[in-house]
Amino acid sequence: MIILGFESSCDETGVAAVCTERGLLAHALHTQIAMHQEYGGVVPELASRDHIRRVVPLTRQVLEEAGLAMSDIDAVAYTAGPGLAGALLVGASVAQSFAWSRHLPAIAIHHLEGHLLSPMLADPRPDFPFVALLVSGGHTQLMRVDGVGRYELLGETLDDAAGEAFDKSAKLMGLGYPGGPALARLADSGDAARFDLPRPMLHSGDLDFSFSGLKTAVLTRVKAAEQQAGGLDAQTRADLAAATQAAIVEVLAAKSIRALKQTGLRRLVVAGGVGANQLLRAKLAAALKPLKAQAYFPPLALCTDNGAMIAFAAAERVKAGLVTLDPDAHGFTIRPRWDLADIA
Repeated sequence: MIILGFESSCDETGVAAVCTERGLLAHALHTQIAMHQEYGGVVPELASRDHIRRVVPLTRQVLEEAGLAMSDIDAVAYTAGPGLAGALLVGASVAQSFAWSRHLPAIAIHHLEGHLLSPMLADPRPDFPFVALLVSGGHTQLMRVDGVGRYELLGETLDDAAGEAFDKSAKLMGLGYPGGPALARLADSGDAARFDLPRPMLHSGDLDFSFSGLKTAVLTRVKAAEQQAGGLDAQTRADLAAATQAAIVEVLAAKSIRALKQTGLRRLVVAGGVGANQLLRAKLAAALKPLKAQAYFPPLALCTDNGAMIAFAAAERVKAGLVTLDPDAHGFTIRPRWDLADIA
């Protein structure tokens, strides 16, 4: 079965074709970073309009690269939530229209399930069960995954997600959008030991996270630099970036290791945009060695939002018998707020 997948939950338009037997056939992605940089963050209305402009050309590109005709598609998948309502509606309407016009089933996919399963697109592919660290701009969660659709929440952030902590701290330092990658790049030339920043809930004993206090600590350091020296000089900014990254990564790694120990599992899947962070990957690799555990990451190109993870999640749900492939069931239901624990 060949599934065409659409992702449009925020500021990236993704389209991909996945075969249940052969895997990923082709994918295409357009990011709106350049458009939103002028505003310092995502503008929902502009994001929605850009999805409209991009989705059809990207679909044509994917079909061409995969050597497929529209008649070769057996089902269509799309992100139904969570995300920006207007952006979600673009992907949902295009997917449902495509499915209706070809009399195909349409499969609504949870955005986080797409991220959760995306490391299975890499080689080697993790086996079930495993612990998953979902870490992105809007979500930081630890899950136990026993199979497709079988997810248990172990811990989550009580306030800001790790990606938010990266982005908000970067903004305080005067870095551009998107802040997280800019902060990580700057951190390479910084001394993390110069600033002693807090590691919120590092020793809480549970698997929950909190990063709002770290953001406040960064703000305090920035204000102190402004009062003492009139602002952050280049080296101070780099050192503060390095210290911020080190604090976030230490908490993420420590909680992930604790989750493995509590569950007795030896496989850790890391998914979401922050999963591309090189310090996090290195820190986890070092921490997992004594446990004889293995970390799995999606390919770097698939760490951010993309259509491949949506089409793949749909394919996995089909293979697991969790999808009713009804070509007559169509609608435009989206769920901007959708708990992963609520998926059927």
